[in-house]
Amino acid sequence: MRIVVSEFISLDGVVQAPGGADEDTDGGFAHGGWSHQFFDPEVVGGAFAEATAKAEALLFGRRTWQTMAAAWPGRAGDPFADQMNAIPKYVVTQTLGDDELTWQNTTRIPGDDAVARISDLRAMEGGSLLVMGSPTLVRTLLSEGLVDELLLIHMPVLLGGGKSIFPADGGLRTLELVSTVTSKKTGAQVCTYRPAAKG
Repeated sequence: MRIVVSEFISLDGVVQAPGGADEDTDGGFAHGGWSHQFFDPEVVGGAFAEATAKAEALLFGRRTWQTMAAAWPGRAGDPFADQMNAIPKYVVTQTLGDDELTWQNTTRIPGDDAVARISDLRAMEGGSLLVMGSPTLVRTLLSEGLVDELLLIHMPVLLGGGKSIFPADGGLRTLELVSTVTSKKTGAQVCTYRPAAKG
């Protein structure tokens, strides 16, 4: 399976709380919901829907999973919500027990075994394993060379600090820009990157 990471990201590399005011206020982050004004249903929505349609499973960190699990089950009847609820889901967590995984079709991956378990999933036959949000998990996946594609939805805004998906370990990781689409309405830019071939 290919691991695909999809993120709403500011020009200064922040991915924290794009969806709502109280989504994640860690570190005093005060700009929750910052992505909404740049959301173009055709360009941004289309890219998000396409990535989700190609996914055979979703992979989350604990906090993002909890945010999603609180939102999607109550939206049954909407085609996208039905897809989100039905698709297999994995959550990396050291704190949630199996009895707390109330969102249907969710499997727990213990945090201390995450790299090995995700590597096993990646080695299986299948389509894409889609990661949304989950910055701590994404940093680990990038550090371990487990990301096959980055779908970064760049929003024309500076947030002045917040959570990032990028490892700060001094490592050089070269990417290839596969495609880019720009929203003329909002200035959002959907960019698909893959690790550059070594050699």
